[in-house]
Amino acid sequence: MSGQAIRLLIADDQALVRGALAALLSLEVDIEVVAQVGRGDEVLEAARRTAPDVALLDIEMPGIDGIAAAAELRSALPECRVLIVTTFGRPGYLTRAMQAGASGFVVKDTPSSQLADAVRRIAGGFRVVDPALAAESLAQGDSPLTERETDVLAAARTGGSIADLARILHLSEGTVRNHLSAVIGKTGGRNRADAARIAEQNGWL
Repeated sequence: MSGQAIRLLIADDQALVRGALAALLSLEVDIEVVAQVGRGDEVLEAARRTAPDVALLDIEMPGIDGIAAAAELRSALPECRVLIVTTFGRPGYLTRAMQAGASGFVVKDTPSSQLADAVRRIAGGFRVVDPALAAESLAQGDSPLTERETDVLAAARTGGSIADLARILHLSEGTVRNHLSAVIGKTGGRNRADAARIAEQNGWL
């Protein structure tokens, strides 16, 4: 970073967590917190306004989630690198975050000194991934669901009827039934609600 402080944006929907992260990381002489937001759909605008070197993003936020926000940053501001910091250390989230363009993925119980070091490494062009989560992700593999099956299962979480889902997704009712049947089989769920629960636990949704 050529001796200049690393400019950091923090996005987390929990004000207490967001404030604590900002306070801890601001204690580092080479890190400057330049923006804090509580919604995923506020990340890109804040980044455009403050030009951070690194965006530290939670996953579950209102508006859009941190993975979608990471994808927006990669498209609009590729010079801003992304570190996902989340309570939910799910292998599927790791895979999706990296596909969205994140350079790092750590869990929130990471000690502050290690988190600051992760910010430095990300800013320096390196990747940082929680080692236990990386090993679990490799063991589990990618999501078994196709893109269309994922879309159908995500829509099915609302509990609508087959006809409702078909209308929302612009598919025939038979196609929706076939996708839901495939999803239930692949996840080992008892029904579509159970399949959605299993998929969420694994970070596939």
